Amino acid sequence: MTTDGTDQPAAAAETVAVAARPAPAGAERPSDGRRRLRAALWPPRLSRGQLVVALLLFALGLGLAVQVRSTNDHNALRGARQDDLLRILDELDTRQQRLQQEKTQLNQSLAQLENSSNRAKEAEKQTRRSAEQLGVLAGTVRATGPGIILTVDDPQGQVKADMLLDTLQELRAAGAEAIQINDVRVVADTYFTDVPSGGEQIGGRTVTQPYRFTVIGDPRDLTPALNIPGGIVRTLEKEQVGAAISEQQKVTVGALAEPPPPQFLKPVTK
Repeated sequence: MTTDGTDQPAAAAETVAVAARPAPAGAERPSDGRRRLRAALWPPRLSRGQLVVALLLFALGLGLAVQVRSTNDHNALRGARQDDLLRILDELDTRQQRLQQEKTQLNQSLAQLENSSNRAKEAEKQTRRSAEQLGVLAGTVRATGPGIILTVDDPQGQVKADMLLDTLQELRAAGAEAIQINDVRVVADTYFTDVPSGGEQIGGRTVTQPYRFTVIGDPRDLTPALNIPGGIVRTLEKEQVGAAISEQQKVTVGALAEPPPPQFLKPVTK
């Protein structure tokens, strides 16, 4: 019995009884809440709109990756010199013009074949013309037309085989259709080698200076290609080698190449 008239042991017993009393039937235990949260999150339930947004984000990321890779591929030109960039740009413009001309010629040939009243004769004419063009490229046919004559004067013997080859490559890139160096016809398998005693070998034949390039092509393309900054004319001038270009309305490439005889080819017998 306490001073206020209450029974302390009875109150403590009542408190223990209340604490031990079971929870109501509707109360939720913590483990049930975690289980319901896990069931709500897995497996994921995506709506149609969420799926579309996910696909769009994936496509955007893929496009950004491709763009970054493409940008990195063009970084190689950032370190190039201005002379090299000008030469590359000039070669690309020349190549584009040449491809456009070829496209126009092919379209004209197609129109002639379609509109010709006698397609057999027109096809024979086209075949003969193609054979002549292939003969010019192979060096087995003489050729004439507008072009230039490049004379390389090298009295001190500074010109080497690689310089002649660079000159040939620049002429071809500018649209040269037929080339002759001195009395040697230049074709696809022509090679250049240095001769210790002086001069150069072109296609196995010894050629001495001055080196005379007779070139058939458009002079408006050939001359600028040789004179661009960093081109072959500037390179030769640095080596104290004279280089003179003469544009002409008609030049003749008369030297002929002798194709090697076939070693394995045999005619088919019936």
